[in-house]
Amino acid sequence: MSHADLRELHGALHTAYDIAFALDATAVSAQESEQLVDALQRALAAARALGGGAGTTGCARHPKGAVDPLYGDKEDPLPPGWGRCLLCNDARRRANAQRRGGR
Repeated sequence: MSHADLRELHGALHTAYDIAFALDATAVSAQESEQLVDALQRALAAARALGGGAGTTGCARHPKGAVDPLYGDKEDPLPPGWGRCLLCNDARRRANAQRRGGR
């Protein structure tokens, strides 16, 4: 858990609270509804980030890093032992290219 994640959670919850209690039950605009949904989604993402764990990449070194866009692509499957982390997979691709004499 980081302090930034906790601050993001607090901020998003305060924003959602402010929007929700400023709503007029008889006339909620689409814009107000979207703002509330956005604040709640930010709060949910921040709450999930507090849990730490494996993150979206499943990588111990880069748990919140970018997910490899080639992950799970049927045309270009990842080699055995590779994960979803773009940073690690990119490093593996570069190392493999150097071993084969590429750039």
